[in-house]
Parts: sequence; C-alpha cells; structure tokens
Amino acid sequence: MLASKSDRVFIAGAYGMVGSAIVRALKSEGFENLLCPTKSELDVTRQDEVESFYSSEKPEYVFIAAAKVGGIHANETYPADFIFENLQIECNLIHSAYLAKVVGLTFLGSSCIYPKFSEQPISESALLQSSLEASNEPYAVAKIAGIKMCEAYNRQYNTDFRSLMPSNLYGPGDNFHLEDSHVIPALIQRLHHAKQLGDNEVEIWGTGEAYREFLHVDDLASACVDIAQLPREKINAVTTRANPQINIGSGTEITIRTLAENLARILGYKGNLVFDRTRTDGTPRKLLDISRARELGWQPQIKLEDGLASTYQWYLDNQNSLRK
Repeated sequence: MLASKSDRVFIAGAYGMVGSAIVRALKSEGFENLLCPTKSELDVTRQDEVESFYSSEKPEYVFIAAAKVGGIHANETYPADFIFENLQIECNLIHSAYLAKVVGLTFLGSSCIYPKFSEQPISESALLQSSLEASNEPYAVAKIAGIKMCEAYNRQYNTDFRSLMPSNLYGPGDNFHLEDSHVIPALIQRLHHAKQLGDNEVEIWGTGEAYREFLHVDDLASACVDIAQLPREKINAVTTRANPQINIGSGTEITIRTLAENLARILGYKGNLVFDRTRTDGTPRKLLDISRARELGWQPQIKLEDGLASTYQWYLDNQNSLRK
C-alpha cells in the first residue's frame, strides 16, 4: 500500500502518456520522492538492469506503466514484438519487486484482456471465459500473464500487487503516429492534416459501427493513485482470487463513426468521412463494468467532449515534440 507522502515511488514508463499522467497525479497529492528513470537510464526489458535499479534505489511502491502498445495495425504487424517485449517488462519488474521486498505495486493492463464477445458491460469475471480478439491476442495474452503473475506472487509470497484494467485511453502525451497509434490520436492526426491540406475526404478504417469506451489518461492516473493508497483489506473485499483485477473506465461508450464526427466538429474539418469496410473493426463492443472501482470510491471526472477538445489543443501546442 502507498502509505506515506515520503515513500520512494518508482514509475516505470514515467515519460509515456500513462506514466507522465501518474507522475502528475502523484505530485498533485504531495508525493515528491519519485523515481522516474529514462529509457537510457533503465531498460526495463533487461533483467540485470532492473534488478540493479531496485537494489540501488530501493523503491517502496511501484507503478508499472511501461509497455509496448499500439493500435490494430501495429498489433497485426508486430505480434511477436508485442508479446515478447511486454512479457519481458512484466517478468522483470514484478519479480524484481518481490526480490526487493517493495511494500506494494500496481500493474496496468488493458481491456483487450477480455474475450471478443463478452457480455456487456464486461465484468472482471469474464477473464479467460472464451476466445480473445485475434488482432491483438499476443498483446492481450501478455497482459493476462501480468495479472496472473501479480495474483500468483500475492498467493505464494503474500505480496500486495494490484492490477488495474483501463479501457481505451487518450490524452496528452499520446502517440500520434498514423500507423501505430490508437484511434483517437490517429483520427486527430488525419483530420488535422486533411484540414490543413484542404482534402475533401478522410479515410477511416472499419465500418465505423464498432462501439468503444474512452477514458482520459488523467482519470486513469487518479484511479491509480487513489486505489494504491487504499488498505489491502478494502481491495480484497471487492476482488476474487480468480479475478483480482479492477476495471477502470468511463462507464459510457460511443461508435467510431460518432467519435470521428465529434472530432471533425472540434477540429473544424468540413470534408467527408469515408469508412474502409475492408479493414477490421476489431472487437465489436467493449464497455467495462466499473462497479468495483466505484465501490472503492473512484469515479471518472472528465467528459469525452471536454477531453477530446483539450487533447487536440495539447496536440496543437506540442507539434515539435509529438510521438509521430
């Protein structure tokens, strides 16, 4: 449990979208003893470097926000990279946390861990009940392994390792690469360029009919910090051994078509949206049941319309430092 403002807190992946949001949330609550190594200072895919870091820095709490992530195209193109690198990261950071006797740890997964045709909204009990979405199965399997690692270490070694499963994330610090990004940054990038060039249409992958739930990264960060500070007994009261993870989402969903139309309005793009139906939609619907998180006292605060507008403004303000 994250108990004191003076705790040494290690944020793995502190300079990515999620990690930097966790850093902001921790600082806003008065945590200043933060360990935020860059990738050049610590390669979390290297076991020797991770063990050495834990030994020398002695963190008391760990947030695992480091991961190899991407959209449908990236997952389909680099499946081996996604499963290998994410398993490396999880094994190194979780096992070394046990060896270093850290007080607590929060592992961040993804809503793609759940079966493709899960009953909606998706409760934590849906885990491993049927087949995953094929396009991101290697990534999902790696994230499921992370959940099970945390659960297994808790059982065998009485550690306090917690797992949070966020829905689709967006916000400042996102990856805006046209091929490797998730849907919101990819749409912002395409619509912005089309507006600048005066293009009459923008192509969007899929039918536009798939539903998605989107969570602002600052809402996820608040959940991470809030839940990390709760007593272990409260966590155990809402979770089970078979399904120890806690879903974190907005509680609302939207079609990709409506999302694209909303973004076009926010960006001021007047052209046509053309949907390429030869491209996969991925999972048809993916809305998380966030009753566990609500029972623990957390609620999302940022409305999608407000979050999209602020994300686009961040995109405009950070053209020279975008990941694209």
